[in-house]
Amino acid sequence: MPRLFWKFFRVIWLTMALSVAAIVLVLKLLQAVPFAWEVEEARRTFVVNLTESILVQDGEDAATHFVRTSERTRPLGLAISKVADAGPCTAGDRQNGRLVLKDGVCYRISLSAPTSFTLKNLVPLMPWLAILISSTLSAIALARYLIRPVVHLRDGLSALAHGRFDVRIGDKMAGRKDEVTALAHDFDSTAARLQELQEAQQRLFHDVSHELRSPLSRLQAAVGVLRQTPAKLGGMLDRMDREVERLDMLVGEVLTLARLTAGSSSSLKTQSLDVIDLLNEILGDAAFEAQARGVSITTSVNGVFLAEVEGELIYRALENVVRNAVKYTAEHSRIAVSCASTAERLTILVVDQGPGVRRDELERIFQPFSRGNDAAPRGGYGLGLAITRQAIERHGGRVYASLPAAGGLAITLEIPRKSTKHGS
Repeated sequence: MPRLFWKFFRVIWLTMALSVAAIVLVLKLLQAVPFAWEVEEARRTFVVNLTESILVQDGEDAATHFVRTSERTRPLGLAISKVADAGPCTAGDRQNGRLVLKDGVCYRISLSAPTSFTLKNLVPLMPWLAILISSTLSAIALARYLIRPVVHLRDGLSALAHGRFDVRIGDKMAGRKDEVTALAHDFDSTAARLQELQEAQQRLFHDVSHELRSPLSRLQAAVGVLRQTPAKLGGMLDRMDREVERLDMLVGEVLTLARLTAGSSSSLKTQSLDVIDLLNEILGDAAFEAQARGVSITTSVNGVFLAEVEGELIYRALENVVRNAVKYTAEHSRIAVSCASTAERLTILVVDQGPGVRRDELERIFQPFSRGNDAAPRGGYGLGLAITRQAIERHGGRVYASLPAAGGLAITLEIPRKSTKHGS
């Protein structure tokens, strides 16, 4: 059962128990009995009724004898007397006693007034007082227990609404372990994730602007050369074509990454494809490109793995990893590609013999515009692995990097047979 329920139960139960214990102690000190006033009133009424009954049935002597006996046993100020005027007896009870007509004689049966107010007069109110005190204390304790974390949550949400994603409230829960604390930690996780997304967005804007600035600067330089030396038109036009192609490639990759990120909640347009056959097609193209650097690469992988995937995304993911390996592996080295499949998942391993990355960079290389610090620039914008991770994770798979013992870099892709995140 939830912890918060038991905390509420303990607070209410302990408050009630302590209140009742306090009331019992007060009654003990006063030597009083609960509801004693009601009992006393009932006894006084009973004595008067009994005296009246004896007087009516047995006469004055029997009633007088009963009064004397009663006063010796438990004095209540009980008295019986004759009234000179019998006329009022027809009116029944009077303020000063009860009037009874017997054999033409009017008798008054009276009791002395109750004692003056003392603390014992509060005894009948003790149960209700206990309920009032315990409920008040319980309400105060529970309100205090709940209001403080709610205030922290409200302040945290207000900070998020104003764009402050660095606020954390989990450390303000003062060692509590209940559902409210779990909510506070969930809030911290959400705030941390929003902060990461904000920083990633700002970094993306910075990196995109930086990457766009370089080809634009070269285009401006080419235009300046043409204005000064029109005879170099042919060479400068070729240079401008290359820069425009770079811009087009950059914009295309940025748009692909943006589409993957923005469409993370939309459904995939899946179709049944043989992922290994798709991989072999990519390996054939990569082998042709690798010849220029004397690099050998696995050109074919045996097996069949039919999966419900979005073909374009999986193709881009596999192509980016393979081309990245061709680009960064050492000259006259080898790229090994292997596959292992189970009933539900295909695992693809691509291992190159390049400079690799530092161990603390294994996750960073999957961020947009990130490359290993030791990697030599060989074109591209550092978006390939980021697109690969987004594409594979949208299918419910995962991508990670590792460092082989022989050096280089190993990229592992795990692709489920059927998407576990988005239906078709």
